[in-house]
Amino acid sequence: MIQKKQVAILGSSGSIGTQALAVIEANPQHFEVAVLTVNSNAALLIEQARKFLPNAVVIADESKYATVKNALEALPIKVYAGSKAIEQVVQMDELDIVLTAMVGYAGLAPTIKAIEAGKNIALANKETLVVAGQLITSLAQSKGVNIYPVDSEHSAIFQCLAGEWNNKIEKIYLTASGGPFRGKTTDELKSVTKAQALKHPNWTMGAKITIDSATLMNKGLEVIEAKWLFQLQPEQIDVIVHPQSIIHSIVQFTDGSMKAQMGLPDMKLPIQYALAYPNRIVSDFPRFNFLDYPQLTFNQPDRKTFRCLDLAFEAMAVGGNRPCVLNAANEIAVAAFLEDKISFLQIPELIEKTLSQVENSAGTTLESLVAADFESRAVANSLL
Repeated sequence: MIQKKQVAILGSSGSIGTQALAVIEANPQHFEVAVLTVNSNAALLIEQARKFLPNAVVIADESKYATVKNALEALPIKVYAGSKAIEQVVQMDELDIVLTAMVGYAGLAPTIKAIEAGKNIALANKETLVVAGQLITSLAQSKGVNIYPVDSEHSAIFQCLAGEWNNKIEKIYLTASGGPFRGKTTDELKSVTKAQALKHPNWTMGAKITIDSATLMNKGLEVIEAKWLFQLQPEQIDVIVHPQSIIHSIVQFTDGSMKAQMGLPDMKLPIQYALAYPNRIVSDFPRFNFLDYPQLTFNQPDRKTFRCLDLAFEAMAVGGNRPCVLNAANEIAVAAFLEDKISFLQIPELIEKTLSQVENSAGTTLESLVAADFESRAVANSLL
């Protein structure tokens, strides 16, 4: 008899969270939902809880606690509220794996608590490793915890490395679709709207990650994440634009041989791979047909027009608190753009100014990173 994995989903109302629930629903013999958390979408949390009957749910927005509590009163589900409650539920004994799909910096503290409790992590929150890569990877190693990447690019690298753990990586290539503005000039980007930026050509994602994809910051954050996940040097990581999003990433080994992982752009596949690892389980996902894609094309990213990518590479090269500052400034910039407070081209400007105004520090303790995040947000907000 298959032992069902007990899964906690942090951020169950988002794009990754809802797709993870679809994977679990399709595989009831393999997975069971034990914990669901959302930020403020009480209605969806209630609906998910009634359907999946988890042991516990948490709504971070404490003002919605009564709504959720009352709606689930007749069911054997524990209801909690607040960010501290999220940090506590990830330590529950019965959990086998914690899918961290919260957006942004908010995912850091619960991920740390889950690792400290010895839980394996399915990581969809790239900001956790961007902000605190050294801290997280060292902690996971000391606790014997596995981190399974959910980002399609990192999942691709992870899949290419299966059976190759003893073989040295020469280089990895993270592929990028180029986003909705691929090929656009700086002049053309001056007047782009929020609606245009939110129209990704290949992937269905949340607003924050979609804007990051349009600025190429998403790829920059993935570069930093890859450094920590696969213990690489900056010069071992490259980015290549691949508009069809069929090759999800490539590993080149020291003998010159390359492995690529391919498939249709569907986040359910990397989610399922991370949750089921080391097993591949049957799926009814649409199958790729080579004849539908007679041409797969590749080109260099336009780093001059999309400056966020270089800002991320620079932050990774310097290290210390730079990636943390970069991430905080980007979160403020993207939120400001989505609220029509700044233009699309002002996103990298705000990040660059914040990086120049927050003192560079080599410290990567949790306390120093929390302080750097707080200061960076204050500086970025003051620059708006």
